[in-house]
Amino acid sequence: MKKVLVLLAAFVAFSGLAQAQSSAPVKVLSTQELVNVCKLPASPESRSYCVGYSTAIYDTYLATRHPQRAKPFICVKQPAPSRDEVIADFVKFGQENPQTADKPASGVFLGFLAARFPCARK
Repeated sequence: MKKVLVLLAAFVAFSGLAQAQSSAPVKVLSTQELVNVCKLPASPESRSYCVGYSTAIYDTYLATRHPQRAKPFICVKQPAPSRDEVIADFVKFGQENPQTADKPASGVFLGFLAARFPCARK
């Protein structure tokens, strides 16, 4: 009986902690912050962060898009440009479009990729 009460108390405490954490605002990386990290010349740390973040955005797009329910909107033709070339183009895009500076970087980066690598219309 004591074990059940201890488990129940732990569950209630964990639920309260999870609820408290879920009400805290989540800091989202802005487009300007990503542009600043990706600008050249970049330190090894910022280059690694930029490559990792931008690659993760694209990989998440690939992994979560259901091919039978959602038509692709990013179509990278092969041979693909270098990662550094795409990142440099994104930095230029971010600097030329200041209205995106405070928007979440992930959404703006996906929009940039869609414009840079559009799919053929049928």
